[in-house]
Amino acid sequence: MNLNSLNKYILEDIVSPEHPSDFIKDANVLILRLPFMRNNKVIPKSLAYIVDNGIVYEYNREKKILEEIGDFNRFHAKLDAIVDKILKDIKDIHLKIDDLEDAILDNENIDIMNNWLIYKKNASLIRRLVFQAYLAYEMFLIHFKKEKNFDFHAFDDINEHMERIKNLAISAEDKLNNLHDFYRTKTDEKMNRNVYYLTIISGIFLPLTLITGFFGMNTGGLPWTNNPNGTLYVIIFSLISEILFLVLFFALLKFKNRWLFNYVLK
Repeated sequence: MNLNSLNKYILEDIVSPEHPSDFIKDANVLILRLPFMRNNKVIPKSLAYIVDNGIVYEYNREKKILEEIGDFNRFHAKLDAIVDKILKDIKDIHLKIDDLEDAILDNENIDIMNNWLIYKKNASLIRRLVFQAYLAYEMFLIHFKKEKNFDFHAFDDINEHMERIKNLAISAEDKLNNLHDFYRTKTDEKMNRNVYYLTIISGIFLPLTLITGFFGMNTGGLPWTNNPNGTLYVIIFSLISEILFLVLFFALLKFKNRWLFNYVLK
């Protein structure tokens, strides 16, 4: 079988490197656009297969020719190896997500959001590509299930693996979404704690700032201006004011915490 014998529209679909997954029933053409991992990144690749008189051919994009795979059993072995590799890749992504979760819980110093974005993109792309491939492959199964020498149960096992990949990708996305929410909550809590401490520090120095501003005014009639011990009096007054403020501040804080505790219990 050669490419010249094909309809030009079918030929365009076969040679297109970005053609989505599809099964062209009239021409017995199966196109599967599947995800392949390279350097921790998902690379989509369209694989085109043609069935002619029980023999399966694959389009070689580098040589731009049709290469004979063999009968359905050989085609099954080739396709099964490809799908098993994708299944292994999505399982590896799950393991990396578990490692990312441990890193967040242990407060490890890594680029969490960058890793999260990589895993999220890979899982999402695998889910979309495998879902479309699953639909096209199901049409292929229905079309050839009564064909002679076609082991339907063997090919259906590949279909089950595709569905498992799709479900694992969905599970990975859900886990990443929950992990992102947890990380955001943890980050927001840390930021709120820092703002809380900063507010307390600002409140502690508020009386001192007020007193400094008052005695720093460039006007007449200020207390102890002409007193040789005026600076000492201001320092003592500032310390007394600060102590009274702190006592009142922590008393109100304790009352607030007790009120919140009683409110929650009720």
